[in-house]
Amino acid sequence: MELGCNLIDYEKVTDDQGKRLIFFGRYAGLAGMINSLWTFGHRMKRIGLSTPFARLKQAHEYNSLDEARNAVSEVGKDIAQHGLPENIHPLVIGLMGYGNVSQGAQEICSLLPIEEVPVSSLMETIENNQLPSNILVKTVFREEDMIDPILPGDEFDLYDYYRHPELYKSKFNQYLPYINILINGAYWDARYPRHVTKDNLAQICSNGSHRLSVIGDISCDPNGSIECTHMGMEIDKPVFIYDPLERTHTLGFDGKGIAVMAVDILPSELPKESSNGFADVLVNYMRPIAEADFSVSWEDLKLPSPIKNGLILYQGKLTRDFEYLKQYLNPNV
Repeated sequence: MELGCNLIDYEKVTDDQGKRLIFFGRYAGLAGMINSLWTFGHRMKRIGLSTPFARLKQAHEYNSLDEARNAVSEVGKDIAQHGLPENIHPLVIGLMGYGNVSQGAQEICSLLPIEEVPVSSLMETIENNQLPSNILVKTVFREEDMIDPILPGDEFDLYDYYRHPELYKSKFNQYLPYINILINGAYWDARYPRHVTKDNLAQICSNGSHRLSVIGDISCDPNGSIECTHMGMEIDKPVFIYDPLERTHTLGFDGKGIAVMAVDILPSELPKESSNGFADVLVNYMRPIAEADFSVSWEDLKLPSPIKNGLILYQGKLTRDFEYLKQYLNPNV
């Protein structure tokens, strides 16, 4: 601001409906799913259970996304041929959210012998246990599957939920006992109800009836939607064990509880693909940004509207949509 700069925030480059146009979400989902399967394999190995997932590596250890895909595909072929141990069958992967992050995670899931089961049939499918041991289950949870109005008799309304989240509560805890690997790719901020609380986890662990072994918290909001995620983890130390009864966090794969993979810079584990995907979108805006006259008034500034939406500073001043940031600035600025 002191230098009179123009600042474009790529996370604020949006269309007229407020939808982001430049994002890394898909790559977070791809890396997060690879890491979550890797976490599951190592966690099972620690408790004495051999699975093909133990052959996987962390996403950044592969030379490319294609190499990682091939590794997951080989695991899928092994499962299709030999099945999984009876005590983790049927293996259920639950995905919270259906946006870019979830789509990336589902791309990796598709490399496994998997059957998608709707939320309405999940409990019955697991209780009946009629699937063969070489088939995994995938279930995708949308807002209406996870949220209920607080007031009895009211019906869920997505538009109203986003406008008044304080009038709603999570009902996701009913599904937790049926999921082996939970992937969180849903948007969350402090206005919204938590979907997996520490109390939820303590409840299912206290009665010993749960299947939950791994949480891949791709969204990674500390103390957020997955309440036990207390912080974003580093790439070289991506996993901790959360003990719901003692409410403790232990770095690594050993200990009693649930393994949580919660890296908050997951696209960095696929640097080439993430960078190329980002650039493929941004390049379309480079010429008008380079040719724009940034000396004119805001009203006369000729830029594509998505880029103009992302301008936080213009000539060193906060633009209209970002004037609220003044409360965080030095009063002398």
